[in-house]
Amino acid sequence: MKREPQHPDAGLSAQALQEENLRLQRAVQELALLNDLAREIGASVNMQTIMQTIIRRSLRAVNAEQGVITLIDLQASTSMKTLVRTRASSDRQQAFHLEQNLQGWMLLHKQPLVINDPAHDERFRGVEWEKSIRSLLCVPLLIKSTLTGILTIYNKREGGGFTPDDQRLLGIIAAQSAQVVENARLYEEEQALLRMQEQVRLAAKIQLDLLPKTMPVLAGYEIAGKTVPAQSVGGDYYDFIPLAEHRLALCLGDVTGKGLPASLLMANLQATMRGQALASASVTQCVQRANTLLHQSTDEEKFATLFYAVLDSHAHILHYANAGHNNPFLFSSSQPQPQPLKTGGIMLGLLPDYSFKEASMALQPGDLLVIYSDGITEAQNAFADEFGEERLLAVVNQHAGVALPELVDTLLQEVAAFTGPTPQQDDMTLVALRRVA
Repeated sequence: MKREPQHPDAGLSAQALQEENLRLQRAVQELALLNDLAREIGASVNMQTIMQTIIRRSLRAVNAEQGVITLIDLQASTSMKTLVRTRASSDRQQAFHLEQNLQGWMLLHKQPLVINDPAHDERFRGVEWEKSIRSLLCVPLLIKSTLTGILTIYNKREGGGFTPDDQRLLGIIAAQSAQVVENARLYEEEQALLRMQEQVRLAAKIQLDLLPKTMPVLAGYEIAGKTVPAQSVGGDYYDFIPLAEHRLALCLGDVTGKGLPASLLMANLQATMRGQALASASVTQCVQRANTLLHQSTDEEKFATLFYAVLDSHAHILHYANAGHNNPFLFSSSQPQPQPLKTGGIMLGLLPDYSFKEASMALQPGDLLVIYSDGITEAQNAFADEFGEERLLAVVNQHAGVALPELVDTLLQEVAAFTGPTPQQDDMTLVALRRVA
């Protein structure tokens, strides 16, 4: 008698068959979850959205209350960034932050970690746990062998501990998510760099637009000026303001900050100085009004150094006030050493009612005034040595007889040769004035 072939499940007991069906159902559910996760996180480049999605899907996958993703940057002094999401029924959310020893354990082992009895886990004896933490499951986010993050899930909703199946599934989620998270992080860094570059470009344009396009022509005098912007664009500013046929105001200032905020503050200072120079009867009055206006119109941490002078080319008298700026130097054949111009007061914007002082000096034929920003004297080479005042004075003395545009270029070239390829963090500005007749 011919026997009919048996169905593969015919030899299974009812219980075994039920267990196999449950296993298959879980496998289908896991595949659906992983497919949905891949599709959802693959459709976004926003780090916040991606991490929220990973945590939401992970909580659903292992039926837990709360989750944390911690991103690790081994190069940064502050290496952790945490995002928390909860499935708890109450509106209140408890923000669990990974303990330092958990981070260290994961950095060392780079493998899943299950703790179902935190108070008695021998691996973390002595750790003071949050009472609300009943259990946790950590899995590493790895790019090749580098740990880039940690996915941690807290508290099974049924009250029990995390199972090997939970560990296996969360490990798959982490492996699937790690590269997506890393790509989003790299995208964020790229966008931040592009925004910074655009700010630098805009700041440089503002600064360039505000600088003099041509040098003033004043009978009996030679004038030259130049700015070399730093990579980050600082807040150096210089200007020449005609006051009358024979009177010229000269400004060289340095505002706090870098980039676009510094350029906007520089524009504010330039507009203030131009308005006050034309409206003020004296150097002191101009500087004091500018100081008050700058203090009123800017934040407390914003201020500026400024050297402001008015030249009378008929009387050959220079009136000046130095508001916290580097001391300019007057090179004169009547003096054995260059003379620093110190009289003035504190930086602009610090105290609204500060009383500045001014000084005057007669200029003789051949006298040379050199005004500069600290970006020149504080320019550093690869050994962190500064260019300094002594080198500045030596270069000016050596080339004092050349035309001023050449002198300005020579000094800046000497600074560039001293610093070499080392990037400079501050603008370098130089203004030179010489009486020729």
